[in-house]
Amino acid sequence: MAVTDVYDFYQRLEDEDVILSFKGDFTSELLTSFLHILEARMKEIGTDTRKKKRVFNVLIESFQNLYHHIDVFKEKNLSFKRSALIIVKFAAGNFVVRTGNYVGNDGIKDLKRKLAMVNALDSDELRGLYRTKLTKDPRSTKGTAGLGFIDIARKSKSKLEYEFIEMDDETSFFCLKVVIE
Repeated sequence: MAVTDVYDFYQRLEDEDVILSFKGDFTSELLTSFLHILEARMKEIGTDTRKKKRVFNVLIESFQNLYHHIDVFKEKNLSFKRSALIIVKFAAGNFVVRTGNYVGNDGIKDLKRKLAMVNALDSDELRGLYRTKLTKDPRSTKGTAGLGFIDIARKSKSKLEYEFIEMDDETSFFCLKVVIE
């Protein structure tokens, strides 16, 4: 990377209204730091308490999804252990949370099914599904109840945008975009 590429990268972040981003090994300690920094940025912007709470809820759920569902994959002889990308943007009064992480291709069909189901429901149906899963569904082997996407959709009040970019026969990169108006 040329020295001037740093400025180009910086300018791109400015142009796209990125207020916070992180790429790398994903740990539970990162969440606390991320939220503290974001809280300071939201204070600078003048975000009202209700929107701040919704953004934090979406971020916490997104972090938990990443933390619980990231696996170790190899690409070009490099191991990506708990590696993820998270970007928070603020533009036109909306917060946009983008996440990215590697997933096994064998789980994509199930992920797409869950995401499509969540996107097909209105707010009342999402609330009902959330309550049903909370009380009746058992915990997964990873200790989760399958509430992540449901809760993100409920708190953001928007549809979840997603894409899977195939890396090889075994691995894809999962991109998720959530808009909080």
